[in-house]
Amino acid sequence: MPEDQAESNIPIIIMSAKKSDTDKIIGLGIGADDYVTKPFSPGELVARIKAQLRRFKHLSVQKEPESIIRFPGLEINLKEYTVHGDGRVVELSAKEFQLLAFMAANKGQVFTKEQLLENVWGYQHVGDTNTITVYVRKLREKIETNPSEPRFIKTVWGIGYKFDGGSQ
Repeated sequence: MPEDQAESNIPIIIMSAKKSDTDKIIGLGIGADDYVTKPFSPGELVARIKAQLRRFKHLSVQKEPESIIRFPGLEINLKEYTVHGDGRVVELSAKEFQLLAFMAANKGQVFTKEQLLENVWGYQHVGDTNTITVYVRKLREKIETNPSEPRFIKTVWGIGYKFDGGSQ
């Protein structure tokens, strides 16, 4: 089974005329959550769908991503769009916040300027990669104690940037 399907929470119900135990075992084995054979009553199908949707809703609520990303000296609240640095509120534009949140959520991963444009500004944004340089400089001025020696957003020479989580 492909890796992306193995971790999906989307409920899958197979409806089939094949009634043998082998067919049911194969269907459930390849990832189905339920197996209904024909003929079936509409009431039974609706009940099975509702049961799967209840299970899906329960799993979705449990797997909600963390809404606050914390590092020593920096706290990013994804739900409230707020940032606190060294105990003070940091005022950021929407794009500055999105760039910071994206990089912090992917701590340690190195991104090229093109990748940051694609992931934060979107495919439709046609822009100069210098946009990233300007935004990183602004972010450093706002979140770093000493922007010339950044703790959080590090330059990876010749490649791009990475969020380092506050280590020196």
